[in-house]
Amino acid sequence: MPNLKDLKNRIASVKSTRKITKAMQMVAAAKLRRAQDAAEAGRPYAERMNAVMAGLAGASAGSDSAPRLLAGTGDDKVHLLVVMTAERGLCGGFNSSIVKLARTRANELLKAGKEVKILTVGKKGREQLKRDLAKHFVGHIDMSGVKNLGYADAQGVARDVLSRFDAGEFDVATIFFAEFQSVISQIPTAKQIIPADFEATEEAAAEASTVYDYEPEEEAILADLLPRAVATQIFSALLENGASEQGARMSAMDNATRNAGDMIDKLTIQYNRSRQAVITNELIEIISGAEAL
Repeated sequence: MPNLKDLKNRIASVKSTRKITKAMQMVAAAKLRRAQDAAEAGRPYAERMNAVMAGLAGASAGSDSAPRLLAGTGDDKVHLLVVMTAERGLCGGFNSSIVKLARTRANELLKAGKEVKILTVGKKGREQLKRDLAKHFVGHIDMSGVKNLGYADAQGVARDVLSRFDAGEFDVATIFFAEFQSVISQIPTAKQIIPADFEATEEAAAEASTVYDYEPEEEAILADLLPRAVATQIFSALLENGASEQGARMSAMDNATRNAGDMIDKLTIQYNRSRQAVITNELIEIISGAEAL
């Protein structure tokens, strides 16, 4: 059984930890509001871009002059997995859930005889994937210096991916991120960005059914818009990741604060009982000595 001094030191240590987790929870809550607003503000733009691109892609489907970003290379032997995670931990299962989805996809592709290349965005994902997939790494993008995420940051990631595609390094590119639902719900998501795969929403169907005259031709417009669409999809994923990270951290630090409080209560009870036992033993020794005299 630990002595009174050890128990007192441990109680003080847990109290210090609780102060830290409480402060981190409050910081995450403040950052979550801004990150959530940014993610929600970016969704309408991304959805509208998706609808326009789906209409254009439908109009030029099957054309021999369709851009390579839309038509692809005609093969799917080499897959690039862009794994987006956080630069820091202490956010529950946020990073692990994205890595798990990416690892599962990578193993499936390897079993199917495909070649897998991994580009990591965020330190935590790289640290977890290097244990068994390090030989498939082709690059890493450090986002630790980014304080306020902007479109320029997404363009940097997009330029890296597009330059690799132009160089013929892969056939299919998929991004992995967490879609923000709420503070307690972040959904790990995989989305193919090359060849461009636009979801057939109702708005996209309406765009496709409407007859437009394009100037210049659809292929020329697509060639200019597709790189921007890739950057927009990456930017939307980064915004969703930012909100998901802060939501997961806020929830994790709240649980840690509660657990620290419960531990302090248990240690305090144990300390009081031990102190009472020491006092009782001292009284017994005094009484026994008095009786002996």
